[in-house]
Amino acid sequence: MTEMSGKFPPEKQTGDGDDPSLDRLRRAAQRGRPGHLEEAVARPEAPQPRRDQPAAGPGQASRPSAETLEAVVAAPADRKPRPASGPEKASSSLGANATTPIGKVVEIAGSGSRILLDLNRLHACSEDDDPSIMLAGQVGSQVKIRVGKNWLLASVRTQKQDDSVAGGIVAAIDFLGEGNEERLTGRLTGFRRGVTTYPVPGSEVFPATSDDLRQIYASDGRANVQIGKVFPTKDIRAGLYIDAMLGKHFALLGSTGTGKSTGAALILHRICQAAPEGHIVMIDPHGEYSAAFRQTGMIFDVSNLQMPYWLMNFDEHCEVFLTTRGNERQTDADILARCLLKARQKSRLAEGMNKLTVDSPIPYLLSDLTSILQDEMGKLDKASSSIPYMRIKSKIDELKADPRYQFMFSGMLVGDTMAEFIGKIFRLPAEGKPISIVDVSGVPSDITSTVVAVLSRLTFDYAIWSRDEKTRPILLVCEEAHRYVPNEKNADGSSVGNILSRIAKEGRKYGVSLGLITQRPSDLAEGVLSQCGTIISMRLNNDRDQAFVKAAMPEGARGFLDSIPALRNRECIICGEGVSIPVRVSFDTLEEHKRPASEDPSFAALWNDGGGEEESVGRTVARWRSQGR
Repeated sequence: MTEMSGKFPPEKQTGDGDDPSLDRLRRAAQRGRPGHLEEAVARPEAPQPRRDQPAAGPGQASRPSAETLEAVVAAPADRKPRPASGPEKASSSLGANATTPIGKVVEIAGSGSRILLDLNRLHACSEDDDPSIMLAGQVGSQVKIRVGKNWLLASVRTQKQDDSVAGGIVAAIDFLGEGNEERLTGRLTGFRRGVTTYPVPGSEVFPATSDDLRQIYASDGRANVQIGKVFPTKDIRAGLYIDAMLGKHFALLGSTGTGKSTGAALILHRICQAAPEGHIVMIDPHGEYSAAFRQTGMIFDVSNLQMPYWLMNFDEHCEVFLTTRGNERQTDADILARCLLKARQKSRLAEGMNKLTVDSPIPYLLSDLTSILQDEMGKLDKASSSIPYMRIKSKIDELKADPRYQFMFSGMLVGDTMAEFIGKIFRLPAEGKPISIVDVSGVPSDITSTVVAVLSRLTFDYAIWSRDEKTRPILLVCEEAHRYVPNEKNADGSSVGNILSRIAKEGRKYGVSLGLITQRPSDLAEGVLSQCGTIISMRLNNDRDQAFVKAAMPEGARGFLDSIPALRNRECIICGEGVSIPVRVSFDTLEEHKRPASEDPSFAALWNDGGGEEESVGRTVARWRSQGR
């Protein structure tokens, strides 16, 4: 009899019959998890799997029924995680809130899905010491979903109350990437962008911890610069991958007063520290950055720029020398083209050159150009036909005589200084000062765009013609970029807009990186912004600017983008190639001597401090009249 009893199935050995309550206790005990005994008694109404169907594993649950969702939402907020042994016991060391679900997946789509959150669990998490868990489920926060042996990371985009379930909140989420689940601790490791396996409805949703975010934002070994802290954590450093960010261009956007200039200075300082032999050219329209880079870069303004006029190509010559529009401008342009080519051909450098054009950077004398114009005018049959020649000649004489244009049209700039000029502007060699700040605030407004066009085109042309040499990538940074690359509504067909658009589209092939900084992204050419692989957005107050940025950013960053109007000063959203996943960052505090001169004046303090006004006005008038600083 004893031998026969040992052959009976385990459930028949108890002699308890088919009592449902005892049957639930028996199944819980067989699973070896004491916590299930308590749940079986306390919640006898909870759905249980059939004997012929094993319980669904993590990330393998089928679509939950309405009763299941009710049970999830009705779960007590203070329910402690079940005691465990082995790997599960190690996982419980993360804390109750980290190991207890906060909701379930209810709908799956390609790039995102919807989850049902438990309001009581969110309240419990809001009191957690971990700042990441504290914000779990809130808009912009990260959550994770177990899928088989992996964790799927998602960002919460929207929330709304679900009236069909008491205490339920439905949230839309965007998938960011996935990582492995560490066997002993349950933490997320080996994070990678993209999703290969999607969860099914009913999968449990957990809060992402600071340890998870530390793994996600940890460097993968690529060269990077650290610029701040990941929000909302206190110690996780945020970095930018240099090669990925610069290789596909970047844009820094933000309304006035949000710390945009300081943020730009911080990023450039970090790059200069990481690459002291780099080559960076920054166009500074307001003279803000001179103070920030006086010790680590070279500062150029109208007093020492010494940019030869003959470096201009034909289109740039037309912008400076021609004053007419319509049909008259075309007539003037034809005359200038013929005379300019003859002036270049007079140079000894042109001897033996078979392909000399009006765009060739060959030195010529302005006096030669005016003499040729005079000679061509003398060959005309009618005096009335000489008007175009006189217009061009008068404009050239005007530029030569005006001291404001001496940095470019001085008679001292006729020598062949092209190699010297390119070397000093592009920092070749860098000699520990890898950045050039070109302050164009003192350049007359009517030729400012032309000066920027020449510098931008030289950057691109140098990269093209140096392809047979060792590659030396150059970063061109344009502050107030909407001035130079305006949208179609404000476009004027200027050469600077054309060359910057070309750099945005083709510069990557030749090792030219473009950095755009602007406070009005909606006024920027859409095609140019769409070429920026990394977008760093600070607070934007204008609805049109916000919509424009959202359209340019990848779909997975929507949850972060909705928080752009709510960003604090010196905070930003970064998405694109320069980061692993979209991230909200609090910028580091920059040392005083490294900050740009862009701080707002204190009216209350300055208007209570008098004295010395007369002397100050006198000195200002003297500088004003001499057009110098």
